Amino acid sequence: AEAMGQRVWVEFDGVMQNSDVWINGKHLGHRPSGYFSFRYDLTDSLKPDGPNILVVKADTSAQPASRWYSGAGIYRHVRLVTTDVIHLAENGVFISTPEVESNSATVHVETKIMNQSDYTQHIDVISTVLAPDEQLSDFDARNVEGRIFNHSVPRPIIARRPGLNNTPNASLAPGATITLTDDFIVLKTKLWDLNDPVLYRLVTRVYVTTNPAAFRNANLRDEIITRFGIRSAVFTPTNGFMLNGKKVVLKGVCLHHDGGAFGAAVPLGIWEARLKTLRTLGVNAIRTAHNPPAPEFLDLCDRLGFLVMDEFFDCWTVQKNPYDYHLFFNDWSARDAADAVRRDRNHPSVILYSIGNEIHDTPKPAIAIPIASNLVAVCHANDPTRPVTQALFRPNVSHDYDNGLADLLDVVGTNYRDNELLAAQRAKPSRKIVGTEQRHDRQTWLWLRDNPSHAGQFLWTGVDYLGESRHWPVVNHSSGLLDRTGAIKPMAFERDSWWNDQPVLHLARRTAPNDRMPNDPGYGGEELHTQVQFADWTSRNPAPHDETVEAYSNCDEVELFLNSKSLGAKKINRDASPRVWKVPFAPGTLKAVAKNGGKVVAQDELRTAGKAAKIILSTETKKISPSFDAVAIVRARVVDADGITVPRADDLISFQVSGPGVIACVDSGDTVSHELFQASVRRAFQGECVAFVKVTAAGKISVTVTANGLKKSTVTFRAEK
Repeated sequence: AEAMGQRVWVEFDGVMQNSDVWINGKHLGHRPSGYFSFRYDLTDSLKPDGPNILVVKADTSAQPASRWYSGAGIYRHVRLVTTDVIHLAENGVFISTPEVESNSATVHVETKIMNQSDYTQHIDVISTVLAPDEQLSDFDARNVEGRIFNHSVPRPIIARRPGLNNTPNASLAPGATITLTDDFIVLKTKLWDLNDPVLYRLVTRVYVTTNPAAFRNANLRDEIITRFGIRSAVFTPTNGFMLNGKKVVLKGVCLHHDGGAFGAAVPLGIWEARLKTLRTLGVNAIRTAHNPPAPEFLDLCDRLGFLVMDEFFDCWTVQKNPYDYHLFFNDWSARDAADAVRRDRNHPSVILYSIGNEIHDTPKPAIAIPIASNLVAVCHANDPTRPVTQALFRPNVSHDYDNGLADLLDVVGTNYRDNELLAAQRAKPSRKIVGTEQRHDRQTWLWLRDNPSHAGQFLWTGVDYLGESRHWPVVNHSSGLLDRTGAIKPMAFERDSWWNDQPVLHLARRTAPNDRMPNDPGYGGEELHTQVQFADWTSRNPAPHDETVEAYSNCDEVELFLNSKSLGAKKINRDASPRVWKVPFAPGTLKAVAKNGGKVVAQDELRTAGKAAKIILSTETKKISPSFDAVAIVRARVVDADGITVPRADDLISFQVSGPGVIACVDSGDTVSHELFQASVRRAFQGECVAFVKVTAAGKISVTVTANGLKKSTVTFRAEK
């Protein structure tokens, strides 16, 4: 009843898929894609005395409809939004920073307001920039009623408006919508950067006044606070990508949307842990493959300082699966792309939109070129500040570089064929280029490292993801730097040595050459990801034999020792290849020491494990809140009496929780395990498994693990509201 006379919406961040929504029997709409956010106006069908019945139907029965695990149902957040009849439009605040200097920046604001009343209204929009450390409550306390409009009360000067016009205002007819603009000069600017992702806030308030000449009688009708960052982000044809005037090599990874054991409904705590781990490997950029992410994922990238390629489609009109988005593309793609751009355009992390991944329409340019042109135009119309790319598929075969399609793009993107991409730039030096999807191999890295005009690359992939298995019994794609649990895989060590600015040293045993991925993964036949690098010194071969030992390091010199005996020192290889030794196996300790300028800067060692004796339990969580997004990641390792992980231990581990907590799910890095995720037991894989714990109230949480014949272990942490 208290909402009478107001407007009420329901907002969905994603429903998988073919969703229909009804309120009290009235059909509100249909959305075929499960990845795009949408909302419906409920107002005219609501009953003030109730009950009000909201019905959501999702239909995933037509399969296969995806090349990876998509999930089903309402898998992202939902909100009920109530506003005045005079209100900001959906995603109606657009902030850009057209001029960024060292000490000041211009912030341009566009504000879209709707009048859903029956009368003409005089609208005033008051926008205020808050400093990164300024609290809204402090700002309001300094701005008493009647003075908020000109900020005449003492307040730290954060920004000023150029010229004399202090407030956009307009007369707005019933049912009309208007967009007003405003500009600020932000003083003593703190830039959003990778290592210091400073976020400002814009407070937007919509007022209605009965007397346009006097602000005293104005009353507040709507308000929104928008976080934004001040930065310049530019792709160039000669120097790749520039952030705040400095060259930044995009060291990126592609990420699908699932959270391993959590499926598609992923708590943000899982992504935070994954991204922080990827950052330790030198990763600074994310490609959302191949669809818009949940909006809070972009909030997280804003806070952590990641650059994002925001991608929209995996297909256009030509199918990759019988029931995928190609069935809906002609009717829905322009609307879906526009909705995604408007939702995401205030995120400083977003530097590039991608209108498609390996699109199979491109061999038919008469079809593909008009589609690409239209999608680029949609992106530019809704956000003229960001460039558009596409992950081109076999462009030399479909002649995208020659027939004009590639040059519709602000930045030319190509999957895997970096040598062809560089050749296309040499043929037309004005092109800006980026590798949209890459193998992990060394040659691909060298093409980027040795060509300053190349903006960067996005590895396939950053984290193992569910689905897209090439053969039974494998249940996930295992090309990630991290496994499903978020643990670093030995294959990531080499990338760490190439991408990290700090001294890096890792040891690994190599048992075979890397699998060679095809030029067009996903469409080029069988694709293997057999593990060939192992971070242990526990051989299963009892006979005398040699082991191939590799040291991944960016340091000048690495010396290897076996049981304190030097096996020689090796200088850094300028072709980025690892230092390699053939080592006659002997149990004990394999140790590497790295030096720069003769000074020891890093060490690593591998030790031979004995018989499994106990479980070691660990978590980085000290405090946690009882919220959907908060997760404690509790890792169990099977170790010998000296605490060395037993690499072939596969004991069945049982997790128990005491206190106000629950085991949400369990997992391991095993790609062929068919064990349940929603359980309290998991078999160790290579000596390790993990439990993900959520809490339900404040209090002390204890997690204990047991296994037959092994000494148990317990960790504790606190839940606080």
